[in-house]
Amino acid sequence: MSDQIRGPASVEYLLLALLALLWGSSYLFIKIAVAEIPPLTLIALRVTIAGAFLVAVMGWRQERLPRDAKTWRMLLVQSFLNGIGAWTVLAWGQQYVDSGLASVLNSTSPIFVFLFTFLITRHETTSGLKLFGALLGLLGVVLIVGVDVLAGLGQQVAGQLAAVAGAMLYACASIYGKRFTHLSATAIATATMIWAVIVLVPASLIVDKPWTLSPSGSALMAVFVLAIFCTGLALLIYFRLLKTLGSLGVASQAYLRAGIGVLLGIVFLGEQITSVMAMGLLAAIIGVAAINMPARARQQ
Repeated sequence: MSDQIRGPASVEYLLLALLALLWGSSYLFIKIAVAEIPPLTLIALRVTIAGAFLVAVMGWRQERLPRDAKTWRMLLVQSFLNGIGAWTVLAWGQQYVDSGLASVLNSTSPIFVFLFTFLITRHETTSGLKLFGALLGLLGVVLIVGVDVLAGLGQQVAGQLAAVAGAMLYACASIYGKRFTHLSATAIATATMIWAVIVLVPASLIVDKPWTLSPSGSALMAVFVLAIFCTGLALLIYFRLLKTLGSLGVASQAYLRAGIGVLLGIVFLGEQITSVMAMGLLAAIIGVAAINMPARARQQ
C-alpha cells in the first residue's frame, strides 16, 4: 500500500476485496447476458446504464464534472485504457484463448504496474517485497485456475498477446489515473463512462442494430446488475483506491478475482475446492498482502 492512506487501512482493504468481488462476479453476468446480446451492444448497454447511475450519484452528492478541455482529453485517455480499449482487446482475444489461460494472462497487470513504475514513472515506491507479492499472486492465480492451462501457451499467439495487451492497458490505467488528484473519484468515474458512451453506443448501433434484438428478462437483469454494481459502483471504489492504495495496490485485486470465482462456484454451484486451489488462494492472499504492506510497517 502506498503511504497515501489517511483513514483506517481496514476500510481500504475491505473495499479492495469488494472491488475484487464485483469485478470477479462480472464474468457470471456477462456469460448470462452475452448468450442473447452481442458483445458490443452488451458493453454499450453496460456503460450507458453505469453512466446514468454515476450522473445520478454526482447529482446526489452535488458534485460537478470538470469544465476544461485539457482534463476531458486526459479523461478520454483514461476511458480508453480502463474501458474502451481494454474491454475490446480482451473480448477479441478471448475468442481464441481458453478462459482459464485468458484469466491467468489477464491477471498479469500488477507485474506490469511494478515494471512500468520501477523503470519509467517512479510515481510510487517500489521494493523487493512488492515484486515478491506480484509474482506470488500470479503463481496463486495459476494454481487456482490449474497449472494445466499453461500448456496452451504458444498456441493461438495473437489471442494470447491480446489478453496480455489488455492487462497492460489496465496497468497503464492504474498509473495514468494518478494524474487526476484534482478530481473526486465520482467525477473521474462519471467522465470516463460518458466518454465510453460517446464511443461505444454509435458503434453498437452501426454494427449490431440492437433494435432488432429481443433479449429475455434474465439477460436484461444481468445487464442491469453488471452495469450498476460491477461497473458503476466498482469504478467509484476503483478510483478511490487509486488515491489511497496507489497504482500497484489497486491492481493487486486482479489476484483476488480468481479466488472470488472459486468461492462463487463453491457457494452457488456446489463445486469442491482442491488442496492445490487452496494453496493458490493462500498464495494470492499473501501476495496481495505483500503488495499492500505499508512501508512504515516494513521498517519496524
